[in-house]
Amino acid sequence: MASFHVIAGASETLEHTRIRKIGVSDLFDALRRGVDDFMVKPSHIVFLCLIYPLVGVVLAVWTSGNNALPLLFPLVSGFALIGPFAALGLYEISRRREAGLDASWSHAFEVRNSPALPAIAAVGIMLLAIFIAWLLTAQAFYQTLFGPAPPESLSGFISEIFATGRGWTLVILGHAIGFVFAAVVLCTTVVAFPLLLDRDVGAYEAIHTSVRVVLANPIVMAVWGLIVAVALIIGSLPVFAGLAVVLPILGHATWHVYRKVVESPASTKPAS
Repeated sequence: MASFHVIAGASETLEHTRIRKIGVSDLFDALRRGVDDFMVKPSHIVFLCLIYPLVGVVLAVWTSGNNALPLLFPLVSGFALIGPFAALGLYEISRRREAGLDASWSHAFEVRNSPALPAIAAVGIMLLAIFIAWLLTAQAFYQTLFGPAPPESLSGFISEIFATGRGWTLVILGHAIGFVFAAVVLCTTVVAFPLLLDRDVGAYEAIHTSVRVVLANPIVMAVWGLIVAVALIIGSLPVFAGLAVVLPILGHATWHVYRKVVESPASTKPAS
């Protein structure tokens, strides 16, 4: 039976993963490869990801019916914070296709058999904590500007947001606060989950490698974050239905970004 390990990898030691510098052209090549993965069997990929637009619609209805309208945008935008974890099955499909293995949709759930599952869960819990912190921060900021009373109606809420000074303060500063949370997630998990699926290096090294990737490629990773944000916005516009296509493409592309920016053990030369 495999040992239970979280911080370190299977060897019980902290490994040092080698990374590369890449260019913006590599990001677009990764996107192209992500589209290729999506097009191989789009039916099963869409099946896997339909839950996300459906959950988005449910959240919109729920918040409208429970006087929680101020949390609608934080909840929807929060998908970007937990997205790296939610795309685990997509990374696995891309990994299997790259290795020439069967990439049918059922294999997406084989993540549960990964020896790195405890470390994957640990990083996932970290993302959940960031997501909850974002919701609490957004709620506190709204109540600071508008008070604890919920909006009386949807039309009144929209009017308050876009026709008042404090509403625009909420929009501008709220986006700035959300950017900080998104930047933290990008820096700590940009390649963390693909790395853990590929190699059981432990949660610490997965997060550390993501931070090093961002520090070594700050402009490129900023562009990647912008691409993800714009794609999620576009996918959310038609009542979240576009996410059924956008999410799998981004998930597959993330695997290929990982492949480009992290050296494989076979390509690592021993120090002389």
